Amino acid sequence: MITLHHLNKSRSKRIIWLLEELGQAYEIKSYQRDSQTFLAPAELKQIHALGKSPVIELDGQVIAESGAITEYLIERFAADSLAPARDSQEHIHYLQWLHFAESSAILPLLLRMFVEKDGCTTNFLEGYAKVEVEKVLSYFNDMLEDKTYLIGGKLSGADIMMSFIVEIVQNNGEFDLYPNIERYGALLSQNPHWLKSVEIEAELDAS
Repeated sequence: MITLHHLNKSRSKRIIWLLEELGQAYEIKSYQRDSQTFLAPAELKQIHALGKSPVIELDGQVIAESGAITEYLIERFAADSLAPARDSQEHIHYLQWLHFAESSAILPLLLRMFVEKDGCTTNFLEGYAKVEVEKVLSYFNDMLEDKTYLIGGKLSGADIMMSFIVEIVQNNGEFDLYPNIERYGALLSQNPHWLKSVEIEAELDAS
């Protein structure tokens, strides 16, 4: 049994989607953000020292980090369906996109969000974040030209990981700037397991 420690309104929704795709037995332990600070509750630190989500427990192991969780679960349970063959050129591209989501892509988006939330005047960060956001999103948009999914024309773990970046673009009202991301997001949103993850998260959020 896989246990997912899920924080509401967080990147761990992708792991719910992944678990639905895998068809493996799992349970969710849900945590709510503080209504004032929007931070994760202290009890998550009892699962992992960083007190962050997602975290999974499986066979006595505690595994953190979205990319690591996704890569591990797919290798173990769905290597023939949610990842290209390991000896293929596509597998290299798959790994790059799998980890792009939590490295190059997310950092400038978070920086921009933090600067906006703080409301301060910056000497460097605001301009840097703006340039980097445009760079990574334009790259993502360009790489989707003439594609359905990111790798090999079929759903993979890379798409599941990148779905959070798509959500940020949508929530920021920027689809008009990145039409390929909008089209790609529309495709992902039709996936029945994605729809199930949205439903599950909404139920957990309301509980």
